[in-house]
Amino acid sequence: MIKITSPGQEHFKKLLSSQDDGTGIRVFVVNPGTPHAECGVSYCPPDAIEKDDIKLEFEYFDAYVDEESVPYLEEAEIDFQTDEMGGQLTLRAPNAKARKVDDDAPVADRIKYLLESEINPQLANHGGQVALADFTEDGIVVLQFGGGCQGCGMADVTLKEGIEKTLLEKIPEVKGVKDVTEHDLGDNPYY
Repeated sequence: MIKITSPGQEHFKKLLSSQDDGTGIRVFVVNPGTPHAECGVSYCPPDAIEKDDIKLEFEYFDAYVDEESVPYLEEAEIDFQTDEMGGQLTLRAPNAKARKVDDDAPVADRIKYLLESEINPQLANHGGQVALADFTEDGIVVLQFGGGCQGCGMADVTLKEGIEKTLLEKIPEVKGVKDVTEHDLGDNPYY
């Protein structure tokens, strides 16, 4: 479920050496399955272990995950990279904002998952997001842009060169995309 790289494990080993015996780490997701999902890691002393926690055993410590967070931490990875400032712990959890769906799930569910797990995190860097408005019988994904994408002069490029290419590549039933956003409305329309 969660991969902790060797440098990550060494980092936790060092941190836990100053804690009480039996203290492990807790990995969790706050607001799982929503656009506001946040992942975190904290100390987990023995008296904080819940009976429903999933225990992951590593060489020098144990990690605990609450039952609700488990599906959202599929394919998660924790790493520690050393740099001039000391180092940085990174937790990558591609399924935190949307629960991973099976390859045979309905097309609309697979589209929504791809939007939440891959496309919206990239758009969020520019203050935007996109949502599925419809999936037509002829395979057209109808999208609604929001946030910084509404009214952006690059929305057409993002739609065709980014979103459409990704959806066509990963979901065979998709034949194209269409934008139904009223780009001339909003706070800062570009058009």
